[in-house]
Amino acid sequence: MSTKYIFVTGGVTSSLGKGIICSSLGRLLVARGLRVTIQKLDPYINVDPGTMNPYEHGEVYVTDDGAETDLDLGHYERFLGIKTSQTNNVTTGRIYYDVITKERKGAYLGKTVQVIPHITDEIKSHVLKLGRSNDYDVVLIEVGGTVGDIESLPYIEAMRQLRYDVGRKNTLSIHLTLVPYLAAAGELKTKPTQHSVKTLSESGLSPDILVCRSEYPLDKSIRAKIAQFCNVEIEDVIASLDAETIYEVPLLMQEEGLDTRVIEKLGLPEKNADLKKWIEFVDKVKRPSKRVSIALVGKYVEHHDAYKSIVEALIHGGAMNDAGVQIKWVQSDYLTDSNVAVQLKDVTGILVAPGFGGRGIEGKLAAVKYARTSNIPFFGICLGMQCAVIEYARNCAGMEGANSTEFDENNSFPVIDLMPDQRDVENKGGTMRLGKYECDLVEGTKAQKAYDAERIDERHRHRFEVNNELRQKLIDSGLTVSGINPERNLVEIIEIESHPWFVGVQFHPELRSTVYDPHPLFTEFVKASLQTVGKSVGADIEEIV
Repeated sequence: MSTKYIFVTGGVTSSLGKGIICSSLGRLLVARGLRVTIQKLDPYINVDPGTMNPYEHGEVYVTDDGAETDLDLGHYERFLGIKTSQTNNVTTGRIYYDVITKERKGAYLGKTVQVIPHITDEIKSHVLKLGRSNDYDVVLIEVGGTVGDIESLPYIEAMRQLRYDVGRKNTLSIHLTLVPYLAAAGELKTKPTQHSVKTLSESGLSPDILVCRSEYPLDKSIRAKIAQFCNVEIEDVIASLDAETIYEVPLLMQEEGLDTRVIEKLGLPEKNADLKKWIEFVDKVKRPSKRVSIALVGKYVEHHDAYKSIVEALIHGGAMNDAGVQIKWVQSDYLTDSNVAVQLKDVTGILVAPGFGGRGIEGKLAAVKYARTSNIPFFGICLGMQCAVIEYARNCAGMEGANSTEFDENNSFPVIDLMPDQRDVENKGGTMRLGKYECDLVEGTKAQKAYDAERIDERHRHRFEVNNELRQKLIDSGLTVSGINPERNLVEIIEIESHPWFVGVQFHPELRSTVYDPHPLFTEFVKASLQTVGKSVGADIEEIV
């Protein structure tokens, strides 16, 4: 069977949820026994999102091979249970970089290099390369941006050409659009969808299926009107209403018949979808038997997408414990030793989040100290782990003024420091310790018991490390180093043995957590938080995830 390519575009407005629709359709096709992957085409000129501010782009999702990618790849992995790579995320910056590199090497000698055919050919080559890489049955291609944007035009044109290159029967176009409710008129309006489809069609790509986001159900008359004016069958007008949880969307899309229409149109094998395990997970998320309150301490908390994978991993860990996780978002900039007890008095677990730069660090240190001294379960990730080391060095290891050279280059005890190979790095993009690295676990530690393994591998994204020159002084004072990178002898995991659950990790475990394989550290962290004595969920918890 030839590989099938499904193009997913969006219109009217951004943030309609193309990534969730792609992931949901992918989950439904995988449940039917098909081999599926998803690719994100991003129209920005950055080579990757690695140097973007989280306020601009949300979190940077890192793959095993060290690619810094769009956060939608996290959805792809969590929903489909697959591992993505550099080939799953393509940006305009990468496309132009590759074309210009080829031009400088003489690959186009004698030719005028143009958007068509050279840029579009490069886009198509990235799509086809992914399709052939693992003999996939279906490749879903999410085109970033909104139809009508200038920067998206080369991608739309490339998709139009691909329909002829691989054969019309091997491609499908799905367009995600908006059907808004106009309160003054008291009715749903289809005109934005009509204009969006018209704009897409003018570029030569006509949609086969429309997925319509709406706050209200689409009755038969609305569907018929959309079908008539957008040149699709009424069965191809799929309603996408708001859901309690994103993990319910595949089930809603199945009810709407999205996967059935895709199967029919592409001539794919008609197997029944096995969603039993998925339905059980959704039920646990929607109807947990208990609640646990966890503070997420970070400096980007007003932009929740900056911690998207952490939030989802907490949901997974909660479901494994039949618990709903309530997140209290705590801005580290405003946290101090004098107010931390009041700010965190109602939580049963504290997670100090990753980040870069010195802003909000003292607040993170205050949260670490409060968790350590109050015996509240603590989980530090990347910079959160480094803050735990700094706090312990200052208050338990006799290293007054200990710090990271990221924040104070001349401090007396640089317990966190740059490795030698990072000292002379000038380019910021793609030069950190990125991707999968191994870690040896110490027998009997909390980390080793959670993983139930001797050696693991996890994904990294950082420059600074625990300073090996001061490691022994930390250990002698009671800090447990429970995970070591065997290749470079770098500290990966720290613990406090006498604490109910105090674990810090240099890597990003949230990037490996999926619906069917929740990360063990998040599962154990939630479990420990449930067991916290004398703490209860307060009335000021800000959000249930």
